[in-house]
Amino acid sequence: MQTSIATVSISGPLDQKLQAIAAAGFDGVEIFENDLIAFAGSPREVGQMIRDHGLTCTLFQPFRDFEGMPGDMRASALDRAERKFDIMQELGTDLVLICSNISPQALGDRQRIIDDFSELGERAAARSLRVGYEALAWGRHVFDHRDAWEIVRAVNHPAVGLILDSFHSLSRNVPIDSIATIDPEKLFIVQLADAPKLDMDYLYWSRHFRNMPGQGDLPIAEYVRALLDIGYSGPLSLEIFNDRFRASPANIIALDGYRSLKMVDDEARRLSGRTVSMPARARVRHVEFIEFALSDTEAPLFETMLSSAGFRAIGKHVSKAVTHWKQGNVNLVLNQANDGFARSHNIVHGASVCAIGISAENIPAILERASALHITRYEQAVNPGEMRIPSVRGVGGSLIYFIEAGTEEDVWAQEFVPLPDAPAPGNDVNRIDHVAQVMGYEEFLSWLLYYFALFDVVKTPQLEIADPLGIVHSQAVESPDKNFRITLNGSSAAQTLSSRFIHHYMGAGVQHIALSCDDIFATNKSMTERGLEILEIPANYYDDLAARFGLSQELIDQMAAGNILYDRSDDYEYFQFYTRAFAKRFFFEFVERRGYDGYGAGNATIRLAAQSRFRDDMPI
Repeated sequence: MQTSIATVSISGPLDQKLQAIAAAGFDGVEIFENDLIAFAGSPREVGQMIRDHGLTCTLFQPFRDFEGMPGDMRASALDRAERKFDIMQELGTDLVLICSNISPQALGDRQRIIDDFSELGERAAARSLRVGYEALAWGRHVFDHRDAWEIVRAVNHPAVGLILDSFHSLSRNVPIDSIATIDPEKLFIVQLADAPKLDMDYLYWSRHFRNMPGQGDLPIAEYVRALLDIGYSGPLSLEIFNDRFRASPANIIALDGYRSLKMVDDEARRLSGRTVSMPARARVRHVEFIEFALSDTEAPLFETMLSSAGFRAIGKHVSKAVTHWKQGNVNLVLNQANDGFARSHNIVHGASVCAIGISAENIPAILERASALHITRYEQAVNPGEMRIPSVRGVGGSLIYFIEAGTEEDVWAQEFVPLPDAPAPGNDVNRIDHVAQVMGYEEFLSWLLYYFALFDVVKTPQLEIADPLGIVHSQAVESPDKNFRITLNGSSAAQTLSSRFIHHYMGAGVQHIALSCDDIFATNKSMTERGLEILEIPANYYDDLAARFGLSQELIDQMAAGNILYDRSDDYEYFQFYTRAFAKRFFFEFVERRGYDGYGAGNATIRLAAQSRFRDDMPI
């Protein structure tokens, strides 16, 4: 597969775009005309820059309003084509994209369109160039790739071919199996773009909401599989119009683009039973531990909070100032070391989650896939006799450690010495339900792709949650068995809790950790008795609960007494309560699921409002 990306997909001036595209690992680049026009160098100089970066120019685009023009406008269109051909030859590309006409003056006469492309094909061939015809989803007469293909077939000229764009096809629900009728030799290039499912004008949807494969809702892997099935072996090129990407660093978006193409090619090859170039997405068993970076001042205060929640210290690291705290199957690691990664993380972020350890199958394969996706491996020194646990960089510079499934107890036995006479942990919680991470709004899709490309997870629909000071966007990734759940949260509003977290925390990171229990009321009671500070929920919430769900007054009173929130889907119930935040950074959630699969999204607005009351107080 030859990887390519259009310059319109990323931010910055043209020279910086080319640098970012090359650094990300792409083979080729589409030059978007506006980028060229706005650049001070000549097309010939741009062509040399492309080659100096080790790239090929896969395409020059777009050429608009060509076919079906009446009278003198036809001659003018052909003259414009000749000028485009001049630029192409200076750039060093032989292919131009002709998008279907949207002009009100365009005529829909099929034979006229065929004649126009026949003439254009002759002119292109005379200069050893090619033209590719693409059906825009909002084209005036041609808006379906099946119609564009029939026109190309009828033209029957070696210099005239078809260009497919996944967005234009899939947004209009053009059947994927229609690709089977296309001659791969006449398919000059394929552009890929994903997008969320939205009900809006095709043009506005395309110009503002396209995203990388894997970040949206369109069946891109199935689309690419159909291309492989007909024998297509040409470039897969990204053409992404997205407001977030235009506001993001070019190197980050270019890397996301490369990662998305590698992922979708792998997925399509697996769907079609073809040879693959990297291991499959990682199968995660569960989150084995969460590690906190703490200073000597912060650690005693956090230990008090954990003790109130029923956790107990059960082990000390063999050589470092690191303590193992446990309750049920929840393992928390408190790192107070004066050097190393956790110390650096604490200096930047203060009290924080610096690492997540996951239990997964076939760690060497996971690391190989991570490398293929250009996910950064992290190595740190270990003392003799200590385990070297492989890791990669995650959200906000944190780490994800990988532990081979079935060897979890070996880690604790080798790395930690049991504490003598350690009191038994409580039995209020049994496992980690999910981890909630917050990132900048412009990073949201990058981290969504990160998880989706590396791990065997599915995406939940994206939600918009009302914070008192703006909207928070939230989406989860989950393993098929639901034992591994990460929620991603980001907001473009400066004063939402998510944005204030990033400002106070000095970057993205874990904002809260949800722990599962079997009896929410018993857990709430014992933690309250031990002095854990619970987030207070207003009485009006419980009056509304009674009206919405028809719950008994006894149950309402019990929930109100413990500041417990409630949600229901069909006959499945969800109970949850929250702690106050530790040091204005992170907090805990405790949940009981009675067949319920969601995250209590309806309660998030209530929780955010309750937390906002403390924004000028000590905890959030």
